[in-house]
Amino acid sequence: MRYCVALICLFFSITAFSQQKQGRERLIQFSGIITDIDSTNVIPYVTITNLSAKSKRVGADYRGYFTFIVNPGDTILFTAIGYKKFSTVIPEGTPDSKYTIMVKLKANVIDLPSVRVFPWATTEEFTREFLSMKLADDDMAIAKKNLSRASITGMIQTLPRDGQEISSQNYRYNFDRMINKNMVQTNPLLNPFAWGKLMQQIFDGDKKRNEN
Repeated sequence: MRYCVALICLFFSITAFSQQKQGRERLIQFSGIITDIDSTNVIPYVTITNLSAKSKRVGADYRGYFTFIVNPGDTILFTAIGYKKFSTVIPEGTPDSKYTIMVKLKANVIDLPSVRVFPWATTEEFTREFLSMKLADDDMAIAKKNLSRASITGMIQTLPRDGQEISSQNYRYNFDRMINKNMVQTNPLLNPFAWGKLMQQIFDGDKKRNEN
């Protein structure tokens, strides 16, 4: 009688294990789209890990879409940089061979404490640098230095001319060229008629002196 009970228990155990194994071996096409829970924008290239299948990993595409094969009862983990982790379990009693889900990830906001950066490692180093530094001149001293003859001469030699200065210089050059051109045209030394008039005045003067 004892052996009969043991055989019956063993039979039921083997039957339950085989049914469970058949359920685990059933394949399901797991698909979905991953979006942001706040803005409903798709999140591309999310890493999807099947923790029940030796941490097998797949990745979503640039549209946030994914699809791969799983078994009922598998635990799926979704991870992305800047978002909190999200996990889900494939239902055991899924009647179809397809299972679709809309995954919504929440942004992971991390508040970092404020940091004050000092260029000196110790207080003694700061004191030494503070005592040895040169204080800047006041506004009046800076103005006098900028208006000194040496400073103005240096700026004249180094600074380029502006548009107004170039225009004034071109105007002066054209005016001087026009004046010189008129002087060449009206120069009596180069005019033969002027020479003739001069000689006539000389002859007339000599004639009047002889008559007197």
